[in-house]
Amino acid sequence: MEIDTATTSTTWTIGELADEFGVTHRTIRFYEDQGLVTPERRGTARVFHVRDRVRLALVLRGKRLGFDLGQIRRIVDMYDEEPGEEGQLRYFLEQIAARRAELEQRRQDIETTLTELAEVERRARETLTNLH
Repeated sequence: MEIDTATTSTTWTIGELADEFGVTHRTIRFYEDQGLVTPERRGTARVFHVRDRVRLALVLRGKRLGFDLGQIRRIVDMYDEEPGEEGQLRYFLEQIAARRAELEQRRQDIETTLTELAEVERRARETLTNLH
């Protein structure tokens, strides 16, 4: 991390952010191409400011939570809006509820599959024992 003495704000290089967040330079450039982060360009170098770092953290959290890029874009754009905007928070809560429901269904499907596998395994072992 370097201190930009011209504006006395903290800045990061693409390499520093990639290391910090455990992603590749390519990933960060992809998010830049998508307009999710907008680093300053100094020649060929990208200079990331606090806003970019926060937005990158939000994007990566959204990906970990399973949101698609459209959902993430809308949520991340909240960072630039007035805090406490009711519509934005309602949207965010709706997305959380939908994602939670999807994951709960997956968990139920996995539990059902595990139960079925256990029963098939039990029968196969029983059949194998009866063959001897």
